[in-house]
Amino acid sequence: MKQWLQQLCHSATPSIDECVQQLGPVIPWLNDFKKTPQDPGWHAEGNVHIHTGMVLDELYQLLVTGAAYIEGEKRQSLILAAIFHDIGKTRCTRKMIVRGHERISSPDHEAKGRSYLAFQLMKLPLPFSVIWTVLGLVGEHQTPKMLVVQNMNQGAYIALSRRADPALLYWLERADMQGRIGEAIPQQLDYIEQYRMFCEGYGLWHQSFSIDELYRLIAHESPSAQRYLKSLVVDTMQRGTCASLKGAIAKLSRHKDEHAHLFLLCGPSGIGKSRYVARHCHDMSAISLDAIREELWGNRACQDNPELVVAMAQQKLKCYLREKHTVVWDATNLRQDYRKPLYAMARDQHALITLVIFLASETAIYSGNANRTHAVPKEIVAAQIAKYQFPRVSDVHHVIAVDGEGNILFESN
Repeated sequence: MKQWLQQLCHSATPSIDECVQQLGPVIPWLNDFKKTPQDPGWHAEGNVHIHTGMVLDELYQLLVTGAAYIEGEKRQSLILAAIFHDIGKTRCTRKMIVRGHERISSPDHEAKGRSYLAFQLMKLPLPFSVIWTVLGLVGEHQTPKMLVVQNMNQGAYIALSRRADPALLYWLERADMQGRIGEAIPQQLDYIEQYRMFCEGYGLWHQSFSIDELYRLIAHESPSAQRYLKSLVVDTMQRGTCASLKGAIAKLSRHKDEHAHLFLLCGPSGIGKSRYVARHCHDMSAISLDAIREELWGNRACQDNPELVVAMAQQKLKCYLREKHTVVWDATNLRQDYRKPLYAMARDQHALITLVIFLASETAIYSGNANRTHAVPKEIVAAQIAKYQFPRVSDVHHVIAVDGEGNILFESN
């Protein structure tokens, strides 16, 4: 397996059948490609297996022509993203009535696929940089066209560049569009070319939002103020609330020297969150939903009245943020609707937000939970993994990815 994956860095061009043969035993949803139908209007070629094979063939042609400069781990990442880009369709595909006609749809398949792969890819012998890149490409592979269709501004492109490699997204979507038979393919390819034009115009091609000028403008500030301004200025630019670096700096400067900082943990039970808190967050104010359950019911595992537990935790958080504390929120935070209110509370207080994403294989998660002092029933951990929603990293200022042993795998600039 390791040798096969390494060959993707160089000149290997495996067929879809070979990819499923190699990866299917480790990534089970791949084995469902042949029985996952697609709408004939968009995919007259047939099921997901056929389409993915065509996408790979188109990508291999691009990799010896316009994308020939892509080598090494980026080549490996791009091929893996092409293999996995529609894996979410195996669980999201359904028949729907649209304008009186039956159509086949796979809503949110890109997000579902990324969330599934977040734990599955950790089983493969890959550098974490490749895993992180693949997750970004799979989760955002539909976004380039949507930015153009919806006439989004520069901020939306900056935000996307924080979630995925803009250039690799372009090549993946080229292959995705060319590797199908369906409606309006020339129009879709034109959207992709417009996406590239906007990325180049905004200085985002081959890189995320450049902060070189920002560093120059804040070089005289203290390290703490620099960290705050760098993070929030980029956030302000991507939200479109300020069009220039100087304007954003002026707007945020009054909070630069005294501000709160929220560390929000994200991962299922047993993945090592509490161990991380003990190792890295011992000098922070801490909010633990388990500790509140213990305080209320005398049992950390008690699930009675969860609304009260969350309300008490949020009240504590509001107090800590108002008092400019550095605070860690120690809970699973598996879904976007759990995380968004916490982001909003922190933003209301002009706080920095760091998201700590925990990633490990399912085997490691179950093992970690079994070895805990307060183990959670296995079926609850399984349900947590099933409902997990990989975070949108552009929703926060700073991201840290951590493995089940507490090792830092990735840290954003």
